[in-house]
Amino acid sequence: MNVSFEKQMKDLEREVLLKSVDLDDDGDDFQFELSQFSANEEIIAIAPRCVRCNTCVGECPVNAIEPANIFRIAKITDKCVKCEICVQTCPVSAIKLIDNSVIYNNEDENDFIEYNLSNVSCSHRVVRMNSISIDYSEDNNWDDCANLCPTNAFTMEFKEFFDESGIDVGIRLEVDTLYPYINEKMCIGCGACVEISVRGNAIELDRYLGPIIHSRNICINHEACVNCYLCEENCPTGAIELIDGEVVLDDDKCIRCVECTHHCPVGALKRENIE
Repeated sequence: MNVSFEKQMKDLEREVLLKSVDLDDDGDDFQFELSQFSANEEIIAIAPRCVRCNTCVGECPVNAIEPANIFRIAKITDKCVKCEICVQTCPVSAIKLIDNSVIYNNEDENDFIEYNLSNVSCSHRVVRMNSISIDYSEDNNWDDCANLCPTNAFTMEFKEFFDESGIDVGIRLEVDTLYPYINEKMCIGCGACVEISVRGNAIELDRYLGPIIHSRNICINHEACVNCYLCEENCPTGAIELIDGEVVLDDDKCIRCVECTHHCPVGALKRENIE
């Protein structure tokens, strides 16, 4: 996805003026002036195709995602440190990493701010179903499970279907009653059916989550470091320490987020993409 759009400066100016009314305590007119600039940042967003499996919630190392439920998708909060683990982990690729660039050239006669949004390619972890089973004795919200299954592996079937398949469900089946069925060949192990089940033990899922694939490293310039301790204080996982006046990075704890690089006042810490 690549999206570009423009916004007129007069519209932005009007918005800023309206928001500044409560800040203008002195009664002076608020002056809005914007000079030429450009900016670039990464955005992580969850698409409507989210299947409510909450795999991202469980894997987020900084608890920055509000869990989904049957009525709403998961939500990225302002605690996010852009580690991209959720992007790699989502079984249905509903979480996107987006590059957002903003450009304003005040010499342009049209006086527009230009926004450019583009998807950033990101490696994906292996998510695989090993085994899955249903407890048919449980009364559950099976229809919700079927509706949210991203591959249609979870369906509602009549007794004849089970007879033909030779499946022993362990209970007496009624001919005119629909029963939940999971096609294991189609199941990807996302866990949506398990997560939204009213009866938490009605579905048992054993799945494999592969290792995180780091696409960047944190490079340390020890000569530039001024021992300010800001990196250590702001690291969300405790991966950075200053020991005997030198920055020490624990690779096993480091999630390759942006916090240490953003807080370093002298640029001694930088992210480097891995080719």
